[in-house]
Amino acid sequence: MPVSPQAYRPAAPLLALGPNFWDAVAPAAFPETRLRFRNDRAAAEIGLETLGDDEWIKHFGRFEPMPGTLPQPLALRYHGHQFRSYNPDIGDGRGFTFAQAYDRDGRLMDLGTKGSGQTPYSRFGDGRLTLKGGVREILATEMLAALNVPTSRTLSLIETGEALDRGDEPSPTRSAVLVRLSHGHIRIGTFQRLAYFREEADMRRLVAYVLRHLYGVQGDDPVRLLNLVVERSATLAARYMAAGFVHGVLNSDNINITGESFDYGPWRFAPTWDPGFTAAYFDHQGLYAFGRQPEAIGWDVSQLASSLRLIADSEPLIAALDRFGGLFQPALTEAILWRLGVRPRDDRSDRDLARATERALRATQAPLDRFFFDVFGGVLPAGYADGWEELRGALDGYQRRTPRDHVVRAGAPCAMMIDEVETIWAAIAEHDDWSMLEGKIAQIRALGEALA
Repeated sequence: MPVSPQAYRPAAPLLALGPNFWDAVAPAAFPETRLRFRNDRAAAEIGLETLGDDEWIKHFGRFEPMPGTLPQPLALRYHGHQFRSYNPDIGDGRGFTFAQAYDRDGRLMDLGTKGSGQTPYSRFGDGRLTLKGGVREILATEMLAALNVPTSRTLSLIETGEALDRGDEPSPTRSAVLVRLSHGHIRIGTFQRLAYFREEADMRRLVAYVLRHLYGVQGDDPVRLLNLVVERSATLAARYMAAGFVHGVLNSDNINITGESFDYGPWRFAPTWDPGFTAAYFDHQGLYAFGRQPEAIGWDVSQLASSLRLIADSEPLIAALDRFGGLFQPALTEAILWRLGVRPRDDRSDRDLARATERALRATQAPLDRFFFDVFGGVLPAGYADGWEELRGALDGYQRRTPRDHVVRAGAPCAMMIDEVETIWAAIAEHDDWSMLEGKIAQIRALGEALA
């Protein structure tokens, strides 16, 4: 296998957790394996960019084991609150963890799948993924990475030659299997399952696993873990807001214990700073609307705290949980200043600038991507008049953190609105034309490099 000998560092600590945490499964046998997308930039982080296409398909389409890591795929067990209703009958239903490896920064990474076949948790599902769903996940992960949101990366998308029937899109439709690269696939729901069955020994084992392998901390202190998760989750919520991103389904089984965003279904980017904007057509109550995402993520983290009561006293867990709001506000300030392209000055001025930005965007309903493009570097153009006076004053004295020319060279903002997503998919669905997707990925990556 032509891996990078200096960069490929396989691992398998998941096995040490024991069989109460997963079920060994077999991947589906697909009629076809047509490589549609390979993310060599992400693959290089774990030494896999040197794989030829045939080797790539062998491992990421037929799932032959990678050397030195998991000998077979593992479907993880978990529970979760779905739209605030507890569901003990879920788990990896159309995916599994296929391999583990350390990246160049020494972080343990999981290679997980979506659409790889049925598992014991598939219930009545077919275990498959639509090709459109895979394309949408590529676009979501690429755009979020460019906008400084901690996210899984889409490593691979392979078309599998099956016709799928779906009730919420034209059917039959094309099928695919996706591989994502994530900093762990342990969810809040993983802890909820252990609390549900009151499995204290396994709860301590899981706490120690996450602390050691995902946070680099020795021991099995549940309070220490909750504090770390609160910090990471508050940052994630803040960066969702600054990016204008709406995940759509922030259930506790969709919240990674490392604070990394993943699992993209009905996502959207909000056109304006509209707190009520929703991504999922079935979110009738707006539970996961744009403006309610910090609340939703905080609520999910509170379910982790409740689960950890199995092995810890309530008082220190409550104290850790109470930090969320105080951590979210400065994280949002930092994220908004990053998108404005200005260097921080002092806490009070920075906070005032972030609040002035949010108030102006809410009052004017200006297009988010256009606004951050126009104002990047702290320059508010003359066309921004009524409703922008407070922000103009707040920007006074701020310095650019990167040359404005790097961001505005394209002459237009790089956005990811639903209409463009549908246009990109239509070209693929109707003409098997992947050029629009490839061009959009290049545009997004150029934006990310300019903003970095």
